[in-house]
Amino acid sequence: MSTLKVLPLGGLGEIGKNMTVVEHDGGIVIVDAGLRFPTPEMVGIDLVLPDFSCVLDRWRDIEAIVLTHGHEDHIGALPFVLRELAERGASPPVYGGPLTIAMAESKLDEHGLKEVDLQRLDTGEEVELEAFTLELIHMTHSIPDACAVALGTELGTVLLTGDYKFDQTPVDGPPADVSRLAELGRDGLLLLCGDSTNVDRRGFSPSESNVGRHLEEAFARCEGRIVVTSFASNIHRVQQVIDAASALDRRVALIGRSMRKNVAIGRRLGHITIPDGMLLKGRELGSWPDERVVIISTGSQGEPLSALRRMAYRDHPQVELKAGDTVVFSATPVPGNERAVNETIDRLYHIGCDVVTTKDAPVHASGHGHAEEVKLMLNLTRPRYVMPVHGDYKRLRIHAELAAAVGIPPQAIFQSENGLPVILDERGARFGERERAGMVFVDGVEIGDVADVALRDRRMLSADGIFVVVVTIAEQDGTSVADPEVIFRGVPFMDEAGELLGEIRDTVSSTLQHAAQEEGVRETDLLAQMLHDALAKLVYDRLRRRPMVLPVVVEV
Repeated sequence: MSTLKVLPLGGLGEIGKNMTVVEHDGGIVIVDAGLRFPTPEMVGIDLVLPDFSCVLDRWRDIEAIVLTHGHEDHIGALPFVLRELAERGASPPVYGGPLTIAMAESKLDEHGLKEVDLQRLDTGEEVELEAFTLELIHMTHSIPDACAVALGTELGTVLLTGDYKFDQTPVDGPPADVSRLAELGRDGLLLLCGDSTNVDRRGFSPSESNVGRHLEEAFARCEGRIVVTSFASNIHRVQQVIDAASALDRRVALIGRSMRKNVAIGRRLGHITIPDGMLLKGRELGSWPDERVVIISTGSQGEPLSALRRMAYRDHPQVELKAGDTVVFSATPVPGNERAVNETIDRLYHIGCDVVTTKDAPVHASGHGHAEEVKLMLNLTRPRYVMPVHGDYKRLRIHAELAAAVGIPPQAIFQSENGLPVILDERGARFGERERAGMVFVDGVEIGDVADVALRDRRMLSADGIFVVVVTIAEQDGTSVADPEVIFRGVPFMDEAGELLGEIRDTVSSTLQHAAQEEGVRETDLLAQMLHDALAKLVYDRLRRRPMVLPVVVEV
């Protein structure tokens, strides 16, 4: 019996790291390979990837990797996936639209991955794989070349929408291919995996084309420099900022490596047009009057090392913000980033900048459809089964409720989560056995499963610091032969606790004496554990803090 399995590895119960594995008759297609950024408690972690170990075990069966669009939460994990596959001898083709593939290629170059089979696929073109037919369907989003992915099988077609909205007046290219979506519905769509990001917002999302005039209106009220921050991949928005600046006779500077890189790709592919002489280099900003300058910057999500964040903390080498500057946030915080964004905004106010957000003016339009657009997708495609994706649990539930409201039977709606596959065959659909899914951390250049204990230790170090106590004992009888050396770093209130050092030395001496004379303990590991317990209790009793305590026992 032919069987189809759809396994989400990321993007369910969270915003980001989208990745879905579709398996049919032994063949596998991976749709998207995204990442998300760490939460504050993930101390020292740079990136968070989906746990894709289950596909590494099946590397021979992977027929293709398909990318819906070029945002980080859909392509950011691609270099890590391809590197792991290459180590096993696998090099599956990677399909996507022209801009998507260009962004993927740039990202792979950064990771030193040159020999990758990147395939630019036009919408409407069908590719015959071994177990699937593959087609990309044109959608509208906040980046060009956004596509839905239709995977055809003998059981029926699975449609993964990617991120989308039904923008009837997009600024670049035609609207979403509604007629093709309706054809899939007419022919009988088996399963719809639909975007849930903005399903909790009523009505329809505003058109991207509305943003340009509001940006120009906001710029016209500014007397000094203007800094606009947006996603570097939002090519449409960058073009509208350039157009608004040009209308007001201002020059534009691009600040942030990813902003410059993506604009260069957009210009090469014809998505961005910049008049001659319009662009300024960062070092030229000081030679132009403030009222003639617009800066387009990364950092709309408060990322720690982004250009705007560094400007806000007066740590940027080229741009020093001052009172009279206006900072326009042409983006909304991704759920989970609100704190970082608010901290950045507060620092900007401290400098004396004026700040314009979407609460002040309609200077942003989301690339994700609202509730009515989700209903429209459901009614166009009329799927037999529905699996909401790309959202936290609240949004997945709301999506399921909307599906039921438009007539999808409740038993045909699968509210899944990462690692919980949906199995489809001639008998119907059901949940399969749970598979491994979770998070893989990127720490510097290393990739792996950073253990919970490592993150716990990092949080302890960041909060309460560390004590290192070096003890020297006699090998013969375990008695102390030198005063213990106490080293502390980052421990709060130590300046006010000078007496504590003497108590630590006394505790070390009494613990060693007790261990040698009463317990007969000689093993350094056991002595270190006894010292740890005694010192940790002492430090907590005196400071009401729990720094990391590391006893080092040296035998002589």
